[in-house]
Amino acid sequence: MDPRLPRCFHAPQNGTVHRELNIRDIAAALQESQGTLWVDIDSTRREQLALLEKVFKFHPLTIEDVLNPVSRPKVEQYEGYLFVTLRVVRFCDDTADPYDLETDNLYFYLGPTYLVTVHAGPSPSVDHVVEVAQRTPDLVSRGPARMAHHIMDGAIDAFFPILDRIDEFLDSIEERVFAKFDEAAMRDIFSVKRMVLSLRRYLSPQREIFNVLSNRPSPLLPPDVQLYYRDVYDHMLRINDSLDTYRDLLSSTMESYLSQVSNRLNVVTKGLSVVATLSVPFVVVSGMWGMNFTKVPLSGHPYGFEIMLVGQLLLGVGLIWLFRKQSWL
Repeated sequence: MDPRLPRCFHAPQNGTVHRELNIRDIAAALQESQGTLWVDIDSTRREQLALLEKVFKFHPLTIEDVLNPVSRPKVEQYEGYLFVTLRVVRFCDDTADPYDLETDNLYFYLGPTYLVTVHAGPSPSVDHVVEVAQRTPDLVSRGPARMAHHIMDGAIDAFFPILDRIDEFLDSIEERVFAKFDEAAMRDIFSVKRMVLSLRRYLSPQREIFNVLSNRPSPLLPPDVQLYYRDVYDHMLRINDSLDTYRDLLSSTMESYLSQVSNRLNVVTKGLSVVATLSVPFVVVSGMWGMNFTKVPLSGHPYGFEIMLVGQLLLGVGLIWLFRKQSWL
């Protein structure tokens, strides 16, 4: 297949699904306005990107969003089609940080008889649906709205493996905090919490997108098709609830970690305070009887040293008894 041409599927009414179309075939299928036409465009290739303006004649603002890699997820109604932007999230395997995420935008032009998907470089969600469409040509015949649903559903389901890994991270962190008290766990707590907050930031606008697609009346989305989008919206709610739970667990784990640090510091401070207090009688007595005076009590006594040593020990034992009586030890 010519890399300058996008991947295409055209299912005419009561006809065979065609998979390889040139630009003239795409324009003719679009002009016929019959059956279902799916065109998948790689925005990193200028020849394919030019189809958005030259053949489909989409609004320049949508093309500007396609060229912007940080476009905000949204759904907009234009004359004759819907423009949808989704944010696809996955773990970045190219870095040493296990908590690093990478994101890509996936764009949809949903018309009455066509679907145009746009992405920069490979897209696992689109590639999976392409493989299914190659094995099951009837998938394309179900209509552009159903095709868009299959791709969007795969993009949202990609969040679930991320949630599974976050669950594993949480189990590991809790073991390090409560069982071993690893002082380096605080960095991982902050890293996972930042990742959870990032996912919630990516997810929030997309939840509104599927709320619109599943509930707002549109001639491009029949009621029987909106049922499928409601299923995706339900997945969004489940993911959002899981992220809220993880955020609460991380906050509780952080508070427990800080409490343990505080308790350990209190124990050390308490021990040092007891040692300092017990040393007071020894220091005071030794200092008083070590003064350079002529007349010092017991200075001439043959057992003066032994008497003072016993007295110091008795004072120390008395202080320990007093501390225990006051429940300070």
